[in-house]
Amino acid sequence: MRRIRGLALASTAIAAIAGQAHAGGFYLQEQSVRGAGRAYSGEVADQGVESLWWNPAAIARSGREAYVGAHGIIVDGRISNQGSTITYPGGVTTPIRGEPFAFKPIEPGLLPNLSVATPIGDRFAVGLSVSAPFNFTTKYAPRAFTRYDALTSYLRTTDLQLSGAVKLTDWLDVGAAVNAEYAKARLSNAYPNLSPLLPDGAQRLSGHGWDWGWAVGAQVHLDRLVLGASYKSKVRHKLDGDVAASGLLPPLPAAANGVTAASATYSTPWIATFGARFALSDRLTLNGQVQRIGWGEFDAIRVRTPTAVLPIEQNYRDVTTGGVGLDYAVSPALTLRAGVQYDPTPTPDLGRTARVPDGDRWLYAVGATGNLNDRLKIDAAFAYIDFKNSRINRTDVFNAATPAATTTHLAGAVEGSGYVLSVGLRTTF
Repeated sequence: MRRIRGLALASTAIAAIAGQAHAGGFYLQEQSVRGAGRAYSGEVADQGVESLWWNPAAIARSGREAYVGAHGIIVDGRISNQGSTITYPGGVTTPIRGEPFAFKPIEPGLLPNLSVATPIGDRFAVGLSVSAPFNFTTKYAPRAFTRYDALTSYLRTTDLQLSGAVKLTDWLDVGAAVNAEYAKARLSNAYPNLSPLLPDGAQRLSGHGWDWGWAVGAQVHLDRLVLGASYKSKVRHKLDGDVAASGLLPPLPAAANGVTAASATYSTPWIATFGARFALSDRLTLNGQVQRIGWGEFDAIRVRTPTAVLPIEQNYRDVTTGGVGLDYAVSPALTLRAGVQYDPTPTPDLGRTARVPDGDRWLYAVGATGNLNDRLKIDAAFAYIDFKNSRINRTDVFNAATPAATTTHLAGAVEGSGYVLSVGLRTTF
């Protein structure tokens, strides 16, 4: 993929806010500690407030419940330079100088979530959940070989979901929800001046905004088998913000330095989830879940400035994830869990950015629930994430269609693994 970056920074740079902040590979599943313990293999078919993110029908027969959880996420990664180059005006190509390795560029984070639900009469229930489905921070050293593509990438989202569910029959529950989602992004990268003897310039990007989505779901209860299905809509985001440039030296125009207002629109993916839970015995329950994630909605970013509208193609693809797991009741006071999930990356091999150095992954998890008393339960889980080695292969053109055109080609190798430690509390009231 060839990305164009020109002196019209207000149009080209703001594209990085949406494109690189929501490029995929960091949809966070950690919305339930109970679910984390079985690698998210049965959430759409399970009951209670911890399953609200996956299925609004989950609270139709759960009673009054509240949940709070926290997930500590650590990614141990390394990115190495594999021959990155920069071509200056006049056709002179040199290696990108600087630090050839980046260790642990993905910063550790703490992801909280909470939810509450209450019945209304015998058949109806309402619930509210607060989650953070898209969160990410990567940081590189000022002299890292990645600096023309990425220095700091910061994204935070908060999703408020109001759900309603109804028990239609003894075997069928349905639900619906509305989601209000806030997104905030801030990115930075170096900007090359026209000679390797000159220091780099810089650009800093930011944007934020509230937008809306919805979800529907159903559960079928058949003796020892529970089937679940849900659909969560895409969210069409609009980020209002600005782009700031500094340090651009002659012969680049001094007017390129400064702050310009801009906005960008793009869509996060829809998610279709299907799953089942089968009670093999009074103690052992088997779980299976498949998700089709519509990253194809993220086909382009539409960038708007005071003077132009610019579509930026992204070429992401839909992916299918799958997981299996089990719950085993050791005693009425203790339940153990385990699971495994395969989660492919939606990012294209050509054009993958250092902001989101993603790859296909396997997730292996274990967990447990202990009853502290008749009303209070504690959940705990640990997950190991094995990332398949991948490559960064990206070409950007600065000052395109001018005599000052400068081309960077970023080539890197990515390897790593991740760890997630989760703890939560559930209570009935």
